[in-house]
Amino acid sequence: MDHSSDNPLAPGTHDLTLDVLGGIRQRYHVHGSGPVCMVHPGGPGFSWEYLRMPALEEFLTLVYVEPVGTGGSGRLATHPHGYTRDVYAQALDALIVALDGGRVSLLGHSHGAFVAQYYAREHSERLTGLVLYESAPVTGPEHFAEAVRNLDRFAADHAGDPGLQDVLDAWQSVPAIADDAAFTTAARRLFPVCFADYWGHQDAYASALESISGSYISGLDDCMAPTAIDDRSALEAITTPTLVIVGRHDFICGPRWAGEIHERIPRSTLLVLEDSGHFGHIEEPEVLTRKVADFVTSADAAA
Repeated sequence: MDHSSDNPLAPGTHDLTLDVLGGIRQRYHVHGSGPVCMVHPGGPGFSWEYLRMPALEEFLTLVYVEPVGTGGSGRLATHPHGYTRDVYAQALDALIVALDGGRVSLLGHSHGAFVAQYYAREHSERLTGLVLYESAPVTGPEHFAEAVRNLDRFAADHAGDPGLQDVLDAWQSVPAIADDAAFTTAARRLFPVCFADYWGHQDAYASALESISGSYISGLDDCMAPTAIDDRSALEAITTPTLVIVGRHDFICGPRWAGEIHERIPRSTLLVLEDSGHFGHIEEPEVLTRKVADFVTSADAAA
């Protein structure tokens, strides 16, 4: 594996070669100081910038991963297909080993949390703590139906907002996405539904909106089969101390799913951000920073 620096945890941007995935490039970014916490963004396909957490970097060394297929990392030969959780987990494991720092904590957001809970089952020996930030135990029809119900509730609550129709139209456009530009456009149009009160704080969230970009990932494996997830029976096998975080108003990975994850993981704690949607690190950064910093620091000390 080739590093862009002799110290793989030096602040800045790094590349390494993933021999386990045929030699493609893995890019990651190191910021902050303190116990090491890997940060895996969502999507699949979102670039890492939206998940940057400067306040948390004052307490932890955050290693922001650019998942393969996204940003400056390499793409599979089967791109945009083939990005299973096993592929992401192999890349993540190679990176953790390459850091040469022993065990770490792992924070995954949204689809990144799906990857994190999969990784924790396979490689608990690598982890001191696990943060599942806006996750769910299942995807597919049941998950989609819950999202639709929550979207309907959002529409009713925001019936007078002039941007509502564009959000609803963007949701309908999702199945037709087939390239990076369309992915980024739809994600930005859907941004308001990911917040507890987007239109009430639109100016404050402008820079966060500009940070949203990504790559189109199909959701199919290399045999063109859907990569559906059902972790309900597997979560009980997670032995790593776990912090489950959810925004009260998250429409896509809301409290229903966080509660189920918390119930199924034996050593877990549930944090509900009462004034957040899908992006608590933007909406309630002080609460999230304090809770995550305390959890990771305590898990690291215990390990």
